[in-house]
Amino acid sequence: MSARVIGVIPARWGSTRFPGKSLAVIAGKTLLARVIERVRQARRLEEILVATDDERIAAAARGCGAAAVLTRPDHPSGTDRIAEAVEGRDAGVVVNIQGDEPLIDPALIDRVAERLADDPRWDMATAASPIASAEELHQPDVVKVVRADDGAALYFSRAPIPFVRGAGDGFAPEPGQHWRHIGLYGYRRAFLERLVKTPPCALEHLEKLEQLRALALGARILVLDGEAAGIGVDSPADVPRAEALLRDAGLL
Repeated sequence: MSARVIGVIPARWGSTRFPGKSLAVIAGKTLLARVIERVRQARRLEEILVATDDERIAAAARGCGAAAVLTRPDHPSGTDRIAEAVEGRDAGVVVNIQGDEPLIDPALIDRVAERLADDPRWDMATAASPIASAEELHQPDVVKVVRADDGAALYFSRAPIPFVRGAGDGFAPEPGQHWRHIGLYGYRRAFLERLVKTPPCALEHLEKLEQLRALALGARILVLDGEAAGIGVDSPADVPRAEALLRDAGLL
């Protein structure tokens, strides 16, 4: 029997670059409403929660017909927030869906959920999309991932990995070898609880990538192939870009 799956959208108020961005208006609807609309199209989630530290965001979630859980304001990461949100709830698999990605692919959410629910070999599942340009490959804000032949994550980095020796500075991506991490995470419940009880590791401090803590713990993280990464709304300047992408995708 497959594990029960809960999808959680962490949405804190105090974003450094864009406070209250969950309530920013994207083509007539809040960013949170746009994300909830996409997540509701996923078929494998048996419950959807918005985990937030702010009553304004919780009220907006309820206004969209979604359940909201108020969590502590001092969580160091979205993962810690979702772990609190699912306390006492029946769930064998928890999917962490970023609250700032209005183009998240519902089918990809389902694939992440299904692989974890049906295949006990994996502690976590996530996704990556092909890197198409040298600019993207060498951008530190773009997280890269290298995988084993079975799809297991070997390492995540802000550096351009794998390095291409002899290619010179600013080398171009090799087709099929350079992948951009998509910030969608599925966790087996027991591993999620172990992860949030473990302090950040040295590599996590260096790269500022929480998934490196999971690798340091020996986690087997499945990295599925995904389509284009879409857009994360990190600043007010991203709002018109998000609207244009939604329009191009036929979602407006």
